[in-house]
Amino acid sequence: MKIDFVSDVSCPWCAIGLNALESALARVGNKVQAELHFQPFELNPQMPREGEDVTEHLSRKYGTTPQQAVANREAIRQRGESVGFTFNMDKRQRIYNTFDAHRLLHWAQLEGRQRELKHALFEAYFTDGENPSDHEVLVRRAAAVGLDAEKAREVLACGAYADEVRERERFFQEHGIHAVPAVIINDRHLIQGGQPVDVFERALRQLAAAG
Repeated sequence: MKIDFVSDVSCPWCAIGLNALESALARVGNKVQAELHFQPFELNPQMPREGEDVTEHLSRKYGTTPQQAVANREAIRQRGESVGFTFNMDKRQRIYNTFDAHRLLHWAQLEGRQRELKHALFEAYFTDGENPSDHEVLVRRAAAVGLDAEKAREVLACGAYADEVRERERFFQEHGIHAVPAVIINDRHLIQGGQPVDVFERALRQLAAAG
């Protein structure tokens, strides 16, 4: 079963959705042999490198009041906790540009470490409050999951895989993906949003049974 997980590393529901999907895959066990591919999506492609205050950003983009933002953060924290992901919302002060993170993830796929790096980048941003556009953060996280630090630094410094990432972003947008996470199974079946484990499990079982 081919599973494309379209997401951004600055999307909290993507972190929740990934952990929920993986929990569902663990539940179905050997009934599903899954190949998981992480596809790029930028929530804020025009975001400058220095980023923007998260409260100001959410207010401008979605009309969210400070009170709503607090309630939303708590709901996200609780959902994360339910699937084993730790959100330290007080450490997440800014929204950043994530294009370089996606370039590094593309390289990590070629190196067989994409899934590990994806988890590491979610943790860097949402748990530890680090900047996912900072090359030193990206290199350190890459090294921590077994990738070559110097090669990671070279990829980031030379702009490698920019065209490939842009092409994948365009592909999924042209095929109707305008919000994330989006989980696409066997290029045909879409599950949208950071769904509960039960929803993913039910879909996986149904698709496996249908052959």
